[in-house]
Amino acid sequence: MFKKIAFLLFFVSQFIYSQETIKGIVTDENNQPLLGANVFWFNTAIGTTTDGNGNFSIKKSPETTFLVVSYIGFETKKIEITSSTISVVLKEVNALKEVTITKTKKGTEHSLYKVQNIQVMGQKELLKAACCNLSESFSTNPSIDVNFSDAVTGNRQIKMLGLTSPYILIAEENIPSVRGASQAYGLSFVPGTWVESIQITKGAGSVINGYESISGQINYEVLKPSNDIPFFLNAYASQDERYEINTHFNNKFSDKLSSTLFLHGNTRVGKNDMNDDGFLDGPIGKQVNILNRWQYNDAENGIVSFLNVRYMNDEKQAGEMSFNPDTDRLTTNAWGSEINTEKIEISNKTGYVFPDMPYQSFGFQNSFQSHKQDSYFGLSQYDIHQKSFYSNLLFNSIINNTKHKFTTGLNFTYDDYNEFVAVNFNRDFSRIDNSVGAFFEYTFDNTDNFSLVAGARIDNHNRLGTFITPRLHIRYNPWKEAVIRASAGRGKRAANIFAENQQLFASNRSFSILNTDGKLYGLNPEIAWNYGLSFIQKFKLAGKDAEVILDYYRTDFQNQAVVDVDHSPQEVLFYNLDGNSFANSFQAEFSIDLMTHLTFKTAYKYYDVQTQFTRGQLEKALQAKHRVFGNLAYETHIKDKGQQWKFDVTYNWLGEQRLPYTQSNPAQYRLDEYAPAFGTLNAQITRTFSSTFEVYVGGENMTNYKQMNGIVQNENPFGTYFDSSMIYGPTFGAMYYAGLRFKIKEKKKDQDDHIHIEGEQHNH
Repeated sequence: MFKKIAFLLFFVSQFIYSQETIKGIVTDENNQPLLGANVFWFNTAIGTTTDGNGNFSIKKSPETTFLVVSYIGFETKKIEITSSTISVVLKEVNALKEVTITKTKKGTEHSLYKVQNIQVMGQKELLKAACCNLSESFSTNPSIDVNFSDAVTGNRQIKMLGLTSPYILIAEENIPSVRGASQAYGLSFVPGTWVESIQITKGAGSVINGYESISGQINYEVLKPSNDIPFFLNAYASQDERYEINTHFNNKFSDKLSSTLFLHGNTRVGKNDMNDDGFLDGPIGKQVNILNRWQYNDAENGIVSFLNVRYMNDEKQAGEMSFNPDTDRLTTNAWGSEINTEKIEISNKTGYVFPDMPYQSFGFQNSFQSHKQDSYFGLSQYDIHQKSFYSNLLFNSIINNTKHKFTTGLNFTYDDYNEFVAVNFNRDFSRIDNSVGAFFEYTFDNTDNFSLVAGARIDNHNRLGTFITPRLHIRYNPWKEAVIRASAGRGKRAANIFAENQQLFASNRSFSILNTDGKLYGLNPEIAWNYGLSFIQKFKLAGKDAEVILDYYRTDFQNQAVVDVDHSPQEVLFYNLDGNSFANSFQAEFSIDLMTHLTFKTAYKYYDVQTQFTRGQLEKALQAKHRVFGNLAYETHIKDKGQQWKFDVTYNWLGEQRLPYTQSNPAQYRLDEYAPAFGTLNAQITRTFSSTFEVYVGGENMTNYKQMNGIVQNENPFGTYFDSSMIYGPTFGAMYYAGLRFKIKEKKKDQDDHIHIEGEQHNH
C-alpha cells in the first residue's frame, strides 16, 4: 500500500512539475529585447521563440532542468532552471552592428549569419550620392553595374553578375515590380526619397518570390508610415537643367493607424549637346509621381497591414536638337522620339503572427498594376499596355523546434499585354499570360555555424508549361568572423524582347524573329542555372576593422532569347540559343575603417560573358571584362545641434568593351572593335546645419570623359547606317548638382527613443 501511495505521489509530482510554466525575457547587453530568440530544453525537441518584447513561456520538461537560449550572432547560453521566472542576457559574439540605422552603422551591411548572399544598403549609403531614382542608387555599390544613359531614351540599365536587369528579379517589399512592360524604365519610376533600404541577393534567390530570378534579386523597402516623420522636403538642381522636388507628409491617426503621402516631381528643361553630335545628351521631359501609403499595426493581436495607392505620369522627348514634336512627329523633317508612360498601382500586404506562437504566421500579398506606354522613335512606333495582377499567400511555421522552419504557399500571376510594334513590319503582339504556382522552402539552422535553405516550387504557365524550380543555399562559419556560402538554382522566364530592348528602336536596323514555333513571339522560354560560392572574412588590420569578400558565380543558359546585333549593322535578329551562353563573374572586395568615421572600400570585378551568335561564339557587346571600384567616405563628429560635414568620393574604372559589328559599313560609319578603357569620378559634400536642415553639392563624371561617337551616321538619322544604341560611356561630360533637405520631426518621447535618428532619417 505504501508503495502504491509513493508511486502515486511521485506521478502527481512529475505531472505537476511538467505542467508548470517557465516564463522569462531575453535581451542583449543594452537591455534591448531580442525577437525570435530560440528557447528549448537541452537535448530535446521541445522549444519556443521570444515575441517582439523578448518574452517567452515554456512548459517545464520532466527530462531535464537545463534550458538552452540562442540567437544568431550571440553566444548561446545553457541555464539550469531553479525558478519559474528567469531573465537571460545574451552577449554578441562579433562586432556586427544592428540593422537599424544608427550613427555607427555602415552604409552597406554584409551579414555573417544569413544563409543567402545578401547585402543591405541602408539610407546612410543612399545619401552618399544624388540617387534621385532607384536606377541611380547603386553608384556607390560595387556589386551592381550601372550602364551609362542611353543616347536617346536616357535609360540607365543595371547589371548583376554580368547580366542585364531582365535577369534580376526586382521587387518592392517582395512583390515583383519591375517586370514586363516596365523593364526598360521601371527603375527610374521609383524616387530615391521613397526608399528605406535595398537588399541585394546575388545568385539564385528564394522560391517564395517566384521563378524568374536568374542572376539575383533586388528588393527595396519603402518608408514605413509608422516610423516616418511628419514632414520631409528635398529639392535638387543640376547643371543639365534637371530639377526635382520631393515632399513627404505623414500623419499618425492613432497608435495603430498611420499614413504617408509621397509627392515627387521632376523635369529636365535644358537641351544639351556636349559631345556635338546634334542630338540631345539626355531627354527633356517631366514626371509626376504620387504614392499614398497606409499602415495598420496591432502588435497585441499580431496584425500588420499596408495599403499603397500610386499614380505616375512620365513624359520624355529626345532626338535631334532641332526636333519639334508639334511639326516633326513621325516625319523626316527631323529625327525625334517621345516616350509617354502612365502607371496606376494598388497593392496590399497583410501579415498575422499567432500571439501564442510567434514562430508561426500568415502573409497575404496582392498587387494590381496598369502600365501604359505610347512611344515612337523616328519613324518607328512602339506601344504597350500591360495590366497585371499578382497574389501571394504564405504560411510560416516550424517543424518540432525553431531549428527547423518552413515557408509554404500559393501564388497567382496574370498579365494582359496589348503590344504593337511598327518597324520594318507592323504587327500586334497582344497576348495574355497567366500562371499559378505552389512553393515550399525549408530552413535548418543549428544556431551556431551551419544553416541551409532548400526550396522548390511547381508552376503551371499557359506559355511556359508546367515546370519545377529548385533552389539551394548553404551557410557555414568555419572560424571566427568568417562565412562560406554556396548556392545553386534554376530560373525560367518569358523574354519580352521588344520591351527589354527599346534602345534598338532608335536605329534604322530591321527587326527579324527567326523562330516561329515557340509560344513567346515565336521563341521558347529562357532557362538558366546559376551556381555560386562566396567567402567573407572580417578581421583587424593595424587595429582597424577590415573586411574581405570574395565571390564567384556562373550562369549557364539552357535556352536564351538571343538578341543578335552582330549579324549585320543593319539588322537585329531574335532567335533561340543554338550553342553555349554563359556568364562567369568574379569579385574581390576589401574595406577598412582607416580611422574614426573614415572608410575606404575597393573592389575588382572580372566578367566573362559569352553567347553563340550567327557569327560564332562572341563576348557580349558593351560589357567590360575588367572593372575597378573605389570609394572613400568621411564624416566629422556630430556637434550638439547636429552640425556635421560628410564627404564621399567614388571612382569607377572600366576596361575595354567589345562594340557591335560595324565593319561592313562604309569606312566613316565603322567603329573600332573595342571601346577604350576609361574612368569616372563622382564626389559629394554634405553640410548638416542641424538635425532638420542640410545642403549637399556634388559632381558626376568629374574626369569629364565623353564618348564622341555614340551615334553612327548622326548627320543623317534617316539613312541606312543610323544607330544610337552603341553607348559605352557618358556623353554629357562632367555634371554638377546641388540640393537641400528639410525635416520636421516629432519630439522624442524619451531619451531611449531611437525611431528618429538625427540627420539620417531620410535620403533624398
